[in-house]
Amino acid sequence: MPEFSPRRRLLVLAICCMSLLIVSLDTTALNVALPAMQRDLDASTSGLQWTIDAYTLVLASLLMLAGSTADRIGRKRVFMAGLVLFTIGSALCSLAPNLDSLIVFRMVQAVGGSMLNPVAMSIITNTFVDPRERARAIGVWGAVVGISMGAGPLVGGLLVDSVGWRAIFWVNLPVGLTALLLTLLHVPESRAPKARRLDPVGQLLVIALFGSLTYAIIEAPNAGFTAVLPFAITALVALLGLLWYEPRRTEPLIDLRFFRSAPFSGATVIAIGAFAALGGFLFLSTLYLQNVRGLDALHAGLWMLPMATPMFVCAPLAGRLVGTRGPRLPLLIAGTAMTLSAAMFALFEAETSNVTLVLGYAVFGIGFGFVNAPITNTAVSGMPRAQAGVAAAVASTSRQPAERRWSSPPVYGAARPRGSPGTPATARSCCPSPRCWTW
Repeated sequence: MPEFSPRRRLLVLAICCMSLLIVSLDTTALNVALPAMQRDLDASTSGLQWTIDAYTLVLASLLMLAGSTADRIGRKRVFMAGLVLFTIGSALCSLAPNLDSLIVFRMVQAVGGSMLNPVAMSIITNTFVDPRERARAIGVWGAVVGISMGAGPLVGGLLVDSVGWRAIFWVNLPVGLTALLLTLLHVPESRAPKARRLDPVGQLLVIALFGSLTYAIIEAPNAGFTAVLPFAITALVALLGLLWYEPRRTEPLIDLRFFRSAPFSGATVIAIGAFAALGGFLFLSTLYLQNVRGLDALHAGLWMLPMATPMFVCAPLAGRLVGTRGPRLPLLIAGTAMTLSAAMFALFEAETSNVTLVLGYAVFGIGFGFVNAPITNTAVSGMPRAQAGVAAAVASTSRQPAERRWSSPPVYGAARPRGSPGTPATARSCCPSPRCWTW
């Protein structure tokens, strides 16, 4: 990809952030609308979970396919296809006559969503080649999550109280169409220098692994261990199949050497924990504020502001810290804050007092605001830019069953000269630093 002016790079970043905004806004606003949907569609709590979890299930299954396809046929092309499908899915969700139809249309949304965030991240990775600029760009990317956290519950609450829960999906239509037009005009096309071969066996194994694993995690609390055991076994068999099959391919769907990197694997584990906390926190907070405290959707959204504001403020700060000092400090802040918030609710019943409830939300917002930039940047910075879509998809996939940078490229081992023995061929042609591929 050719070097672009700072203004052009910022424009590309803004367009990519629009895709994150509609996906995150849709999720946060939908959480606020759950009680209204429950009344209107006569849905059980389990049915409500599936309006969110069906999206997660499909998304987790298709992220790897979307990321590898984008690297192969063109990131801009796949990104635009994702915008089209997500916008169509949103329109269908707004027209859903019953809960079953809504769940199906949410799955259509998920097919489009699988082509958005990981592909947008790979576009950013290939646009911002300087590690410091990339870390700051990912900080801005993380700040969009804070914006959605603040705007989503407020917009969702206002729409639910004034128009109805269906209006939440209408918001995606103008944003999606605008992002599609701007992508067509301004986002450059990029793909891997050498098209990788299709890996249909690997793709089917990934779908079986993440689909079965996500379903087992979602249904285990309700259906019991025996009911989800076949899906757990399927996930295990698919995982073993991937571990046996993928290393034997010259151009695998997933380069398992990614996971020999301690920073990459660590970022994956941290993402699972952080997004598990966020997903459960949002779901339970919404039901608690409306069903227990008796608040309407708008006031429940206002109660989310103490959590959303720190996320918005801390995310770009985390990006700057990663760019200047590395990921250690923001991750320590994030872990400490999220643990403290959990302890406040679990041990000291923070929800019983307005003051402690606000404080618990604020501390959680600080923690999550600091966690996203370092784990995202760590996951994609050390990977070759030719496989940015796959690397970003792996990082995004690690978030799904739970839910939903370096100042220089990370050192995974002692530095070797470029092209020395033991250095992968893809690293010699694609990776910006020889250090990041020393296994």
